[in-house]
Amino acid sequence: MLVSVGRNFVRGRGRVVCCEMGRCFGVSSVSEPADVGRVDFEALLESVPDLTGRNLITLNDFTEEEVNGTIQVAMTLKKWFKDKKTRKMASEIMPLLGRNVSLIFQKRSTRTRLSMEAGISKLGGAPIFLGSDDIQLGVNESLSDSARVMSRFNDVIAARVFDHSDVEELARLSDVPVVNMLSDKFHPLQLLADMMTLKEHYGDASKGKTIAYVGDGNNMAHSFIVASPKLGYNLRVASPEAYTCLEDVKEMGRAEASRKGTDILFTEDAHEAVTGADVIVTDTWISMGQEAEKALRLRAFRGYQVTNEMARDANADWIFLHCLPRKSEECDDEVFYSERSLVWDEAENRMWTAMAYVLQCQGRNIF
Repeated sequence: MLVSVGRNFVRGRGRVVCCEMGRCFGVSSVSEPADVGRVDFEALLESVPDLTGRNLITLNDFTEEEVNGTIQVAMTLKKWFKDKKTRKMASEIMPLLGRNVSLIFQKRSTRTRLSMEAGISKLGGAPIFLGSDDIQLGVNESLSDSARVMSRFNDVIAARVFDHSDVEELARLSDVPVVNMLSDKFHPLQLLADMMTLKEHYGDASKGKTIAYVGDGNNMAHSFIVASPKLGYNLRVASPEAYTCLEDVKEMGRAEASRKGTDILFTEDAHEAVTGADVIVTDTWISMGQEAEKALRLRAFRGYQVTNEMARDANADWIFLHCLPRKSEECDDEVFYSERSLVWDEAENRMWTAMAYVLQCQGRNIF
């Protein structure tokens, strides 16, 4: 490290990164042009609502401005780390250096683990994977004791759990921010990625668009219900009667839609939901732990497969989202692999939104 009055300099590959009072930016080496761009993490966090120390359990706990702020941070990080003018600089700053993030997985997941581990590592932090063989919440010791112990070792605790009450209890007992990577009730990190994907696609024209969610009234449906009206989208949710959404979540959505002046509809008719829709979304019909219900669920969801025929009365330029993994009965290949499908952008954005929230919940404490 090179030290100058009031400044720290970290020499990277062909670049010196200058950090002065928490602001970090690139300083060109002799061989590089001067206009390499600027990466300023502190200024980025100051430009959005302060989420320092906040838990992410459900997006129902956040304002429109706070959700949009996280999306803004995620989009900026994506630009910094992918643009050839700034990616080395962004990688060298490492604002989470020396910070640990425990990743508790009661339920396995490819995308969640990869996006969290890769994203935290990009920011200089240390992700610590804890699978079901490593930790069993509330089994060998009380959840209360586990939360207190993990708080001593970590700066953030992220958990992917079966019961929503587990992540709520972790948040209540932990001394550090807790992030819900998925529970049986909500999936807020995925919704941030979905809303970022729509923002990238529509830009400032996203408000007033209509989202149609077709399928199981599960954690993804619940997350769309609490987030879509908040961000100015109209929402229609189609599910079989036996698999409809929880009533308390429906009431959250209706209340938010009333405040925002948007429309929200719950129906059993998939065609009714997608008529006039700009975005069509579905999710797995058989979540982890529901394998014994497969035959029953496949019968119940007949007619809910997303196809071009189902969407014949959607808006002409409708787009498709699915959080993956996808089964062909949920959406046929013609839609899934078409230009309408934004599923690969959606999957990638899981990492950028995870990075954004972990960075924000550390917030002003980083500098």
